[in-house]
Amino acid sequence: MIGLSALEGFSYVVFVLFGADVNSRQRMQTAMSLGMPDRVPLMCQMSIGHMLLNLDVSPVEFWWDAGTFADGLIALRDRYDFDGVLVSLHGHDTDWRSRVLRSRLTPEGEEVFWRDGSRTVHARDELPRYLPAGDAPTGPEKTRLPDRLEYIPVTQGVRFKIDLEHEFDILHLVRRKIGEGISLHGEVTSPFDYYLDFVGHQEGLLGLIDSPAKAKEILDHFTRLVRDCAVRMCATGIDAMKVSSPYAGAGFISRGFYSEFVLPCEAEIARAVRSTGVHLYTHTCGAVGDRLDLMLSAGISGIECLDPPPLGNVDLSEAKSILAGRAFIKGNIDSVNVLVDRSPDEILADAKRRIEVGKIGGGFILSTACSVAPRVPPKHVLMLREAVERWGQYEPTLSIGGGRE
Repeated sequence: MIGLSALEGFSYVVFVLFGADVNSRQRMQTAMSLGMPDRVPLMCQMSIGHMLLNLDVSPVEFWWDAGTFADGLIALRDRYDFDGVLVSLHGHDTDWRSRVLRSRLTPEGEEVFWRDGSRTVHARDELPRYLPAGDAPTGPEKTRLPDRLEYIPVTQGVRFKIDLEHEFDILHLVRRKIGEGISLHGEVTSPFDYYLDFVGHQEGLLGLIDSPAKAKEILDHFTRLVRDCAVRMCATGIDAMKVSSPYAGAGFISRGFYSEFVLPCEAEIARAVRSTGVHLYTHTCGAVGDRLDLMLSAGISGIECLDPPPLGNVDLSEAKSILAGRAFIKGNIDSVNVLVDRSPDEILADAKRRIEVGKIGGGFILSTACSVAPRVPPKHVLMLREAVERWGQYEPTLSIGGGRE
């Protein structure tokens, strides 16, 4: 069976000739292939805090239960009319409730007490906090390197355990629920994050200087595991894969260290994913203006975030000149300094500027730079839909110039 990406150019010509509507999945596919669809697509990643604050759902159920998580993702996608949905967690444990000793409501959300003596505090506006049992070590687990990816390092001190028997159930579930007309994206985490999680963030950064050979040995191991997981995930029928790489910006490591310790790992994953016909984009927040060329050299399809000042240091017009015709851009609206408390007119003006620069030549997806921040009012997110409808239209054409596989 011929995949959607192989038909995207032909499909667009047919839609122009016969006046048929382009669905969200086709729109995203054309943009990710560096083409110009009917209009600029819109797709934002949402923070856990934003989703919890805007869903009538238990924070515990939302985090641990695949069905609840899937329904929440889809409900907000529908509400904001995004052209795609990102599934950021996979491998939900179907038997997680059997590990719960008790739970209680708190002013912030919910707290779960596990049978092993540990507990997890689930706030409604941020990621959960894991607290080990009283006699358990609080540092990273310096044990043997795993044979398969057994967890997702969500943030420092927080891991999401993967049920390997149900590794990608949620991706199949979300596809069934959204149908074939919406773009579906999966996510894996950069080997650099696994390295920092395994040895500890402070020890890991120092290890790049003091023990580079050992650091590369651990990175190589996790690269193989992430690559294999990514290839298996591609077989679920996702349209694109995000590589979450938040610790690879200039605020953490230099351009030289990025080239030595991050780039080879992510390049290997990119080659494997792209060989399956699935698009792959890198998510690195913060200051990346000095390494866009290195990120591009990994063979990725696109880059997400491109945080503008003050969150980062990327000017969209400069990024466009570097990446145009070579990688798609997904960004770069400041979710904190623009979407939280700017006026409606200011938000629309900011979105208009991003669209007018980004849409030139195609290959652009309007998005918040990083995730939609927890306290962003939903009405402000909805303005982005208004913006792409008003200013994101492309002139009809029979040429798909710039598209690629």
